[in-house]
Amino acid sequence: MRKSRRFSVQNIALCGLLTAMMLVLGFIESLIPVAPGIPGVKLGLSNGVLIFALYMLDAPTAFVLMILKVLLSGLLFGGVSAMMYAMAGGLLSMITMIVLKKCRFSILVVSMLGAVMHNAGQVLLAMMILETSQLMYYMAVLMLVGLAAGLVTGFAARATIHHVRKLRIRK
Repeated sequence: MRKSRRFSVQNIALCGLLTAMMLVLGFIESLIPVAPGIPGVKLGLSNGVLIFALYMLDAPTAFVLMILKVLLSGLLFGGVSAMMYAMAGGLLSMITMIVLKKCRFSILVVSMLGAVMHNAGQVLLAMMILETSQLMYYMAVLMLVGLAAGLVTGFAARATIHHVRKLRIRK
């Protein structure tokens, strides 16, 4: 998105809609038991919205959307602890996705590695807080789950982007 268009009413409304979508998807996701007994395993549905923003808008906008999602979902559903872990994962994930997109990796690779890095950011923060490296063993499980979840959200984001681009051409 060009700087002159970044603060247009249309783009602010779109960012509000995308933020609301991420919050709703995050809430729905909290109701779905993906892997009972395995803490921290989630589908990462809102990651698809961030990937959409990264590819259809721009990196700074996607970054701001991630921060808004973390803060608002923390205030509404989590708390300070949840916000800290989500921010650690979100920052590492967004930085990774921005770099990979600039290097022209496919959207599926960007999504999958973004999900893995989100998990890595959270585990690294937990290792620092708990002062233990024992959590590194848990990373193997979270990496596999992250790759699978990232693949699913990557497919969803890619399909959505494809259809939105077709709509723009028909105008």
